[in-house]
This record gives sequence, C-alpha cells and structure tokens, in this order.
Amino acid sequence: MASADELTFHEFEEATNLLAETPDAATTSRSDQLTPQGHVAVAVGSGGSYGAEDEVEEESDKAAVLNRIKGSLLPRPGHNFVRHHLRNRPDLYGPFWICATLAFVLAVTGNLTLVLAQRRDPSIHYSPQFHKVTVAGISIYCYAWLVPLALWGFLRWRKGVRERMGPYTFLETVCVYGYSLFVFIPMVVLWLIPVPWLQWLFGALALGLSATGLVFTLWPVVREDTRLVAMVLLSAVVLLHALLAVGCKLYFFQSLPPEKVAPPSQITSLPSNIPLPPTLPQSMAPS
Repeated sequence: MASADELTFHEFEEATNLLAETPDAATTSRSDQLTPQGHVAVAVGSGGSYGAEDEVEEESDKAAVLNRIKGSLLPRPGHNFVRHHLRNRPDLYGPFWICATLAFVLAVTGNLTLVLAQRRDPSIHYSPQFHKVTVAGISIYCYAWLVPLALWGFLRWRKGVRERMGPYTFLETVCVYGYSLFVFIPMVVLWLIPVPWLQWLFGALALGLSATGLVFTLWPVVREDTRLVAMVLLSAVVLLHALLAVGCKLYFFQSLPPEKVAPPSQITSLPSNIPLPPTLPQSMAPS
C-alpha cells in the first residue's frame, strides 16, 4: 500500500507533465484552493477569456460613444452632458472621427454642389477643388481644439477669482465640443438640396441644437460667476459656433459665376448728319 508521500510525488509528477503539455496552464498554490487531502490543484486556461474581455470592453466603448452622440443631438434642460454621458471618462476617439468625418463631408458635398449646379446651368465652369479638403480639415480641427483650449484657460483663470467655480478638465471640454459638431454632418448633407432658404433653415436648426447643448453643459460652471461674465461667455460661445456654421456655408457652398461669353459683334450705325454716297446707276454698276 503506497504511502502519502508517494501519492503526493506521483500527483506532482502528473502536474509537471500536464504543464509541459500545456504551457498556458496556470498552477494555484493558495491554501484555500487545496483539496481536502492536501493535493495541489492545477488550473488549465486557454487564454480565451482575455479575448472575450477585450471584445466586451470594445462593445462597451462603442455603446458609450453612441450614447454620447445621442446626448449631443437631444439636449435637455438640466441634463448635463459631462455628468450624464462622460461620467469622468472623456474620450478623444469620438471627437477625432467626428471632426474627420465633418471635414471630409464638407469638402465632398461642396464639390458635389458645384457639379449639380453645372448640370443645371452649362454656362457654369467647374473644376475639382481638392484644396477644400485641406481647408476643411484645418478649420474644423483648429476650432475643435483651440476654442476649447481658450475656454478652459478662461475658466481656470476665473476659478482663481471665484473660488466656487469648478471648471471641467481640458479633455472634458474638448470632448464636449467634439460631440457638439456631430449634428453638422447631416446638416451638410442636406445642404445638397439646391433651395437656398431650405439650406439656411437646416443650418439654423443644426446650429440651435449644437449651441443649446453647449449652453446647457457650460451653465452649471459659469453660473457661479457674475451675471455679466456668464452672459458674455455664453454669448461668445454661441457666436463662435454660428461663425463656424455660416463660414462653412458661404465658403464651401458658394455658387460659381457663369462663364463670360463674348458679346456678338454689332454693326455701328452712322450719324444721321453724314451724307450717304450717291448710288451708281444700274448701267454703271460693275459687273
């Protein structure tokens, strides 16, 4: 009959062979995982759980981005975007791709507008304007980064003046501005409709939604300041947003002038006081 030491040795040898066959296996030597007989428990893992956790985390991030986009499209009074959607977890993934998509859509639709205008009026001369892609990218990204930087710096300065003010972090401010630009993407697509008053109507609706979301988000911070500073700051935020929308409309969707056609040659009439040369008789006319 084998002793306890021999049984332990055989079990340890089996565990060693099992680890040699499966390198991903993990041994646990904690006392709470020992069997009642003192045997060593061997846990074999394939590593698949890590991939599953990564997929779950990726799906969670996508759901968070979609939730933030919905929140930027439907601003509500008392519904703070930072508190209800960011929740101390600002991201740059959403703002980066929103700005990239908006710049690309601006450049493409701006060229498509001119193509459609040329189809309606052949006198309009059109050539591809690839420089609009660069202009759109620089304009959108500068706005989405420089304006939040200036706003964040101003609020940090006012925090020293008004100790009760608690400004958002720089990443939170960038995130708020980035998601606020999403509503301009469908607006730019709708600008392909060649009806000027309808284009301005779509622009006003998109600007209203986006600016309202910014005001609702910034109000809990600036209301601790004086009324004059709060009103001036919020007015500047709305004004800059409006300048961005109007600038995009006037630059990327401007109508091209028709081609200049040379006027037909006109016969100049002689003054009435100049006598006409006498007509020759028919018999003297040259043959």
